[in-house]
Amino acid sequence: QGTMASQVVIQTEKLTKVYSGGKPALEDLSLTVAPGEIFGYLGPNGAGKTTTIRLLLDLIRPTSGRAAIFGLDTIAQSVAIRQRIGFLPGELNLWDRLTAREIVNYMGNLRGGVNTAYVNELAERLNFDLTKRMRTYSTGNKRKLGLILALMHKPDLLILDEPSSGLDPLMQQTFNQLMLEAKANGQTVFLSSHVLNEVQAIC
Repeated sequence: QGTMASQVVIQTEKLTKVYSGGKPALEDLSLTVAPGEIFGYLGPNGAGKTTTIRLLLDLIRPTSGRAAIFGLDTIAQSVAIRQRIGFLPGELNLWDRLTAREIVNYMGNLRGGVNTAYVNELAERLNFDLTKRMRTYSTGNKRKLGLILALMHKPDLLILDEPSSGLDPLMQQTFNQLMLEAKANGQTVFLSSHVLNEVQAIC
C-alpha cells in the first residue's frame, strides 16, 4: 500500500461482523475516508453503525474483512492508532462520584497532560459546568462532557457515535462549528448519525 495508505485515514475492505446466531451485524463494508474530511456515516438504528465503530477501535474483532486507520492495521496496531484518536461512544459510562473536571484531568493525564485553557474554552462554548458530579448530569450534559473528552487533545481523527443526540438546537450549532473548526485544523471526523439533515449540514 505504501503511499496509498498515507493518503487515507480510514479504509475498510469487506468488513463483516456476524454475532453468534448467524445474523450479520455488518456485511461487506468497504469505505474510504480521506484526510480532512467530515464523513457522515448515515443509517437507521440497528444498521451496524456502532458495530463498525467498535471494529475500527478494536473493541470487537471482525468475522472477516479488514480495516486500517492511518495505514495501520486496526488489530495489530490498535494501540498506536488509539493515541491519535478522540472517541465519543454512544453511551458514556464514567465514574458517578467524580466531577467532570476530575474526569477530564484523569483522562488527560493518561495522555500526558491537559490543556486546561482549551478544556475551559470548550466547556464555555458548550455551556457546560465542569464542577458537578457525573451522576447529576442529564443525557445532554453527558454528551457535552463526552465531546470535551474527545476533542481536548486535538486528535488527528475524531470518531463520534451519534454525537449530537441529546443536544438542543443551539448546542447542535455549536457542535457543527466545532467540527468545521476541526476540519480547518486538518483533523478528520467520522461521525455516525440517523438524522439526515444533521449530516447534510456539515459533511
